[in-house]
Amino acid sequence: MKEAILLINLGTPDAPTTGKVGKYLTQFLNDRRVIDINPIGRFILVNLIIVPFRSFKSSKLYQKIWIKEGSPLLTNSVALKEKLQKEVGDKYFVELAMRYQTPSIKNALENIRQQRPSKIHVLPLYPQYASSSTGSTIEEVLKQIKGWEVIPNLNIISKFYDHPKFLEALLVEGRKYNTSEFDHVVFSYHGLPERQILKGSVHYGGSTCQMGGCCNSITKNNQYCYRANCFETTRQLVKALNIPEGKYTTSFQSRLDQKWLKPFSDKVIEELAKKGNKKVLVFSPAFVADCLETIYEIGTEYNEIFKEHGGEEITLVNSLNANEVWVKSLKGIISN
Repeated sequence: MKEAILLINLGTPDAPTTGKVGKYLTQFLNDRRVIDINPIGRFILVNLIIVPFRSFKSSKLYQKIWIKEGSPLLTNSVALKEKLQKEVGDKYFVELAMRYQTPSIKNALENIRQQRPSKIHVLPLYPQYASSSTGSTIEEVLKQIKGWEVIPNLNIISKFYDHPKFLEALLVEGRKYNTSEFDHVVFSYHGLPERQILKGSVHYGGSTCQMGGCCNSITKNNQYCYRANCFETTRQLVKALNIPEGKYTTSFQSRLDQKWLKPFSDKVIEELAKKGNKKVLVFSPAFVADCLETIYEIGTEYNEIFKEHGGEEITLVNSLNANEVWVKSLKGIISN
């Protein structure tokens, strides 16, 4: 009997047009876990302010990264699915879904149901746990599956930031560069509102995160804290790559306001340039597939900021995408 594997990434517009980007943003930002304010306030903010004003600008950015085959995030994810299917063989049936837009979780689960698997492995492709990404994705899976007459065994993998196989795959990409040849190394993770970290801390940890030293190690209280997960990912990579203290920084990108996780990646890049750093290497360990945030935000915008303030070049370490080590690592993560 077969088992099923459902890989899920966040999502992407179906096309880099204003209409398609607006549709994507509408679905994404109306998620109660993404913008976690009261429903009326969220409706007004998203549908009457953000989407009408951001769709055109965002579509222009997507056009800059779009390739002939389509969205880089989707094409890389499809390639990952296909390679993983070959790697795991006939014992598994591999499906791919996006939390927002296509391919949908609903359709992917229906494809899986028709295969009548003995077990379903659900793997949201977000290494570090966050309610707005992992939590939302798992909630949607359970919502779609709850009406099934038969619910098979489920293996839901909520986080894998510290899994040796995941770290091994990151290190394969990282070791393509000699870190000693760079003035500084930045580990840039997607940002989150600080209030979401605090809410999770109170709910699961029983105390309030101090946004400081409480993330210096992983404990039972912060094991599902996004901020703590990110800092631990950095510690593991720094140790394996022998990067000395003072030569690296953990930061957070893609903020919407000043109350998001700090330090902000763009400000870190700016300060590094002002201090005389000429070459900076950037890892993006929260993204397993290259997307707008890696290709354009880091690869283009941050390079412009860096050069504007005296730096020479930012080098971006590729995301895992569908490289062979990552495919084998996924098999190991699932089988464990």
